[in-house]
Amino acid sequence: MAIYRRRTRLCRLAEMSAGSDALLARMMEFHPKIIDLTLDRVWRLLAALDHPERRLPPVIHIAGTNGKGSTQAMIRAGLEGAGLSVHAYTSPHLARFHERIRLAGNLIDEAALSDVLDECLRANGEGAITYFEITTCAALLAFARTPADYTLLEVGLGGRLDATNVVDAPALTVITPVSMDHEQYLGTTLAAIAGEKAGIIKRGVPCVVAGQADDALEVIEHRAARLGAPLLVQGQHWHVASEAGRLVYQDETGLLDLPLPRLAGPHQVQNAGTAIAALRALGHGAGAEAAVTRAEWPARMQRLRHGPLVEALPGGTLWLDGGHNPAAGQAIAATLAERGDRPLWMICGMLNTKDVTGFMQPLAPHARKLFAVSIPGEAATLSAEATANAARKAGIDAVEAESVLQALRTIAAEDATAQVLICGSLYLAGQILRDNG
Repeated sequence: MAIYRRRTRLCRLAEMSAGSDALLARMMEFHPKIIDLTLDRVWRLLAALDHPERRLPPVIHIAGTNGKGSTQAMIRAGLEGAGLSVHAYTSPHLARFHERIRLAGNLIDEAALSDVLDECLRANGEGAITYFEITTCAALLAFARTPADYTLLEVGLGGRLDATNVVDAPALTVITPVSMDHEQYLGTTLAAIAGEKAGIIKRGVPCVVAGQADDALEVIEHRAARLGAPLLVQGQHWHVASEAGRLVYQDETGLLDLPLPRLAGPHQVQNAGTAIAALRALGHGAGAEAAVTRAEWPARMQRLRHGPLVEALPGGTLWLDGGHNPAAGQAIAATLAERGDRPLWMICGMLNTKDVTGFMQPLAPHARKLFAVSIPGEAATLSAEATANAARKAGIDAVEAESVLQALRTIAAEDATAQVLICGSLYLAGQILRDNG
């Protein structure tokens, strides 16, 4: 037994010397479930780390079903445009884990990431903890040790029991649109899901709320009233719209006439409004134009302009979007309708936990044909066959493909100037960004 323990310890030491990839792989072993919503394990580890969550620069905490990442990107761009330094935490990553942690404006480097992961591993010992929980603690540790003006924390799943929900008094909370998603974890009604998202609202802390369905807004308002948290609600306290090719924002302090968001799609107007409301609530409204003109967020109707996948479709146009629920399908469809583009070829891969037909139905009027693929390396991928069947159920002509590259070559042979959208999952989007360079 002693020899076994010594060998195990030596193996772990070897892993830790190999860099962040080996450390992250080790972190996958501490819990049998990928998702297990509770804060007990997080509190235990944070205590062992001497509570880095209490030493963060002022926190802006963001929850919601859709638009969290885009809204966070715009808030960050606005704060940085106002001359401030910003930490940012987001998930999941696309190509590399480092994308999840941005320290004072820059992606965390390999040495810093390995250091905080190593420290969290040692502090955790053999205790059960999920991958997201321990890596969130690592992010908080990195943030606590690096000076900045603000910390942006994006909720991973839900809000109330999410590992990011450990800051007692954030400077501001933000709730983007709530819709049906992750029902197996958050509840089967919109009100139940909104209750989980509203769990980030804190006593006396202002909360910016994007436009919501009535059932969701009622739940959010009830929690805010109980905690004495002032609300800034779209349609009540602030308004945003696109008019004559411009973004018009208005609240009680005045009107802003700005360029349309750099991020593509009409849904980004609402995300921009939410970001501007947040900036104004923080006293940094001067960053509003930077928020809409400088924000970058990959895999949200992102046009791919180079790489082997683009080369496989030399005369066409290739787009990438990681949206994966019915609301995302509606947002993509609205973007396509606004452009009035010719019918779209689709390449789609999704996880088996998603409402696949619900995602595809809004896209059916725009789709010429769909090529279904499995997501490489993802245990929860929906098979290409099942994805194709769901597409047909949604009214889309669909076939299976062995890979994205094969699908592109087939499309190019049939339509040399094709417009192609790769979509259905952030995990597929990440694979595309890695493979396409």
